[in-house]
Amino acid sequence: MDDAEESLQYPGRWAVEAPSRVAIVMAESGQTLTFAELDAEANRISRLLRGLGIGPGDHVAFCLENRIEFLALAWGAHYAGCYYTAISSRLTADEIAYIVDDCGARAFVTSPYKADDVAEITAATPTVEARFSIGGPIQDHACFEDAVAAQAAEPLPDRTEGQDMLYSSGTTGRPKGVKSPLPGVALGQANSITMMAEALFGATPGSVYLSPAPLYHAAPLRFCLGAHRLGCTVVVMERFDAEGALAAIQKHGVTWSQWVPTMFVRMLKLSDEVRAAYDLSTLGSAIHAAAPCPVDVKRRMIEWWGPVLHEYYAGTEGNGLTYTNSVDWLAHPGTVGKALLGEVLILDDDGQEVPVGQEGGVYFRGNSDFEYHNDPEKTAEAKLRPDTSTLGDVGRLDEDGYLFLTDRKAYMIISGGVNIYPQEAENILTMHPAVFDVAVIGVPNDDFGEEVKAVVQAVDPAAAGPELAAELVAFCRSQLADVKCPRSVDFRDELPRHPTGKLYKRLLKDEYWAGHQSRI
Repeated sequence: MDDAEESLQYPGRWAVEAPSRVAIVMAESGQTLTFAELDAEANRISRLLRGLGIGPGDHVAFCLENRIEFLALAWGAHYAGCYYTAISSRLTADEIAYIVDDCGARAFVTSPYKADDVAEITAATPTVEARFSIGGPIQDHACFEDAVAAQAAEPLPDRTEGQDMLYSSGTTGRPKGVKSPLPGVALGQANSITMMAEALFGATPGSVYLSPAPLYHAAPLRFCLGAHRLGCTVVVMERFDAEGALAAIQKHGVTWSQWVPTMFVRMLKLSDEVRAAYDLSTLGSAIHAAAPCPVDVKRRMIEWWGPVLHEYYAGTEGNGLTYTNSVDWLAHPGTVGKALLGEVLILDDDGQEVPVGQEGGVYFRGNSDFEYHNDPEKTAEAKLRPDTSTLGDVGRLDEDGYLFLTDRKAYMIISGGVNIYPQEAENILTMHPAVFDVAVIGVPNDDFGEEVKAVVQAVDPAAAGPELAAELVAFCRSQLADVKCPRSVDFRDELPRHPTGKLYKRLLKDEYWAGHQSRI
């Protein structure tokens, strides 16, 4: 291997330098793949796709639970230079069909875990030319393992970097795919994740990364692939369990990891005896993002784990990033850090910068070359100028340049690290015959940060009560993933609307968030 090849970052490098090193281990089952096995499997998958006529710039989608094949599939699509979309395994058939069709997937891979849902989507996904099932048969789906095994393990020639295209929640309509241009460079180039991991989180070849979250989310998927680029072992939890996470750190000698605040809450609720039973001394970096972390929760985690917590604020769009370590956070409690990629601007509704300490829209000036697939209007709304864009949050900068988030313009709800946009549930509940008016908002929840609540004006005020509330929740869950549906329903005689019909959702949120430092 020459000097140029030694600088490359992808599993194929480590398949040569450390072929027997474990690349993936499933925390519960103990299944493993070495780097040699991972690279060979990714090569076979890339050849399967190419044999189907699917190549650079084409699209592949998959909907899977956390399982040993997940990351190999992602790497296979990446090796083939494709766009690839990982779809939440919690979605309904209609939601899956929409994403598969919207992204224009030519191949779709799933598992028996989603057999009931995917059986319904064939007619609604006409662009799909090849359907596969991993782990067992599904009607009208070919066996993925057999199709892959028939391929050669040699790499494709002249490989270029693929690109994920993941779906981000918004305020209206359906989720939108966040599409960035293909990198257009040879496979194995460093990216922002690997640079962060090396410079900030101490990742080195052979270190061990723990991923306790669903792999279809942007951060877990991108960080797992980034860890593989650097030659790290990735420990994947099939599902999060508080004590199981501590056990995985001890058993595998985990050195770096990524979390959402709800996981911290769950672990802090373990008894002192359980928490003290595990040796966490190998853990040098615990990264968290995706949702605001309550100040008290983070302070208690630092007291328990030491100053190993790292926090960043960013989006699937990749338009900027802020970062803080534990020491800086303790000096600025509640901050999500200072700009690391891009420049943070706090702007008023006219696009003018506001004074230090004043709230405004949070914008990043820098890389804004993303677009929302098939939605030029949403893309335009996110971009003030070609180089200046927003994720829809509200915040302020302090005198030292640290960013504090205080609200979301988009009324996005983040519950346990999952992005939920209320319009979906509102659209469904509006159609219930007992509902005259409805607003869906995020309200405080000690475990999840926020939970989904519906505030309803009933057609018949006399019917408002627990029975109707339960009926509305069940009605929503019959058409939408349960995580997106209200956990509770409150009734009002009337919702606060302007004479033009505009709903003053802020007034409702303010009632529920009274006494909190922020409204997220």
